[in-house]
Amino acid sequence: MTETRQWGFSEEELASLPTVYRPDLLQDQVVVLSGGGSGMGKAMAYLFTRLGAKVMICGRREEKLAETRDGIRRLLGRDIAIMPMTIRDPDQVDALMDRTIAEFGRIDHVVNNGGGQFPQAAIDFSKKGWNAVIDTNLNGTWHMMQAAAKRWRDRGEAGSIVNIVAYVERGMPQAAHTCAARAGVIYLSKTVATEWAPLNIRVNCVAPGTVATEGFNVYPPEATARFADTNPMRRMGNAWDVAEGVIYLVAPSGKFITGEMLTIDGGMQMWGTVWPGGVPEHFNVV
Repeated sequence: MTETRQWGFSEEELASLPTVYRPDLLQDQVVVLSGGGSGMGKAMAYLFTRLGAKVMICGRREEKLAETRDGIRRLLGRDIAIMPMTIRDPDQVDALMDRTIAEFGRIDHVVNNGGGQFPQAAIDFSKKGWNAVIDTNLNGTWHMMQAAAKRWRDRGEAGSIVNIVAYVERGMPQAAHTCAARAGVIYLSKTVATEWAPLNIRVNCVAPGTVATEGFNVYPPEATARFADTNPMRRMGNAWDVAEGVIYLVAPSGKFITGEMLTIDGGMQMWGTVWPGGVPEHFNVV
């Protein structure tokens, strides 16, 4: 068993995990999902497909997108669309939206799951490292939001957006770059949820806590060893927890919810800290 598999679900698991939702809940709804090649995004791609949606996934690594598509074909007997691209480039984002409409006729939901970060003390960030995280997590998310909203407005169609963020109210030591970006997305979402309500566009966020995916591979073992103890439930969540939370917001169950943040963290917002790079000696408390 590889370390990557240790932290995530197999394709067979994603195809068969129990869900509270009925199989036709999102029948023929069209979803654009960034970061769909791995982790939480891959789980979402499987669940959206299992619930009847037509799915377009995007990301920078074509081989990961193809792996998700091929697994869904093999295990679910359904097809999804893939488009290698970067959400940092607004022209590529426009092309993604236009291709989705050309292929499926419309877009109903956009889930901004694409993003990334690395653990490091803020004082040591390079300019390149800081800009890369801000450009992807904040600017890239905005490009996706605005591109979708313009098309819904111009076509006279309703839509919904879910942005994957993080709980940032207490800060995020060793992840200040993504904390800044995610905070920007949260308050951007609250702002445009009001501006875009007359357009019948809902905008919400989901904030995962310590959720075990292959993304944990960027963190040192001394950090992951204590991840289960970062919340009062004393366990880690998983990608399926987040996927089902996203469905709740895009499905009819969320039709009167906008400008909200759903936190899926086992209570970490109330108790516990992560320290993804390992706890500094100053903060070790016996």
